[in-house]
Amino acid sequence: MPLLASPPERIYLLRHAKSGWAMPGGRDFDRTLDQAGLEEAAQVADEAASRGYRPDLVLSSSAMRCRQTAEAVQRAIDGNTEFRFADELYNAPAESYVDALGQLDAFSSVMLVGHNPAIEELFATLVGMDVVNRTIPEGYPTSGLAVLDRNGDGEDWLLRDFLVG
Repeated sequence: MPLLASPPERIYLLRHAKSGWAMPGGRDFDRTLDQAGLEEAAQVADEAASRGYRPDLVLSSSAMRCRQTAEAVQRAIDGNTEFRFADELYNAPAESYVDALGQLDAFSSVMLVGHNPAIEELFATLVGMDVVNRTIPEGYPTSGLAVLDRNGDGEDWLLRDFLVG
């Protein structure tokens, strides 16, 4: 049985950019990008746009640092990309990201903006550990963007590109 019943043709996996620490008494959910994170989010979004990477849908965790990363993507791309924010992607396992993808039917390309370790685990599930170890031996970096193309029935995914802000 395939991992995704009706997978998109392309999946983008974007880990949120570098964030600051929670304010004293603040929630992790509300952490914002720090200055370096704002710059790296803009850089990876601009590079993705310059390479013609424009998803039909951006599905982002609703956590502030993911929202800010998705907003950088929104500023960089033009077109009819839809943006959605999902609470269930915050502090969630990779299976929640798979479930979210599985509920989407009408999109040929989807960008997930989320958190580690889920983004890295999903990347490994889709492309295998050999590709992960060759591509990101130090782990999935903040503002790392994997571009994956479906090969055949969706069981086999090919890494097309990996960008870092």
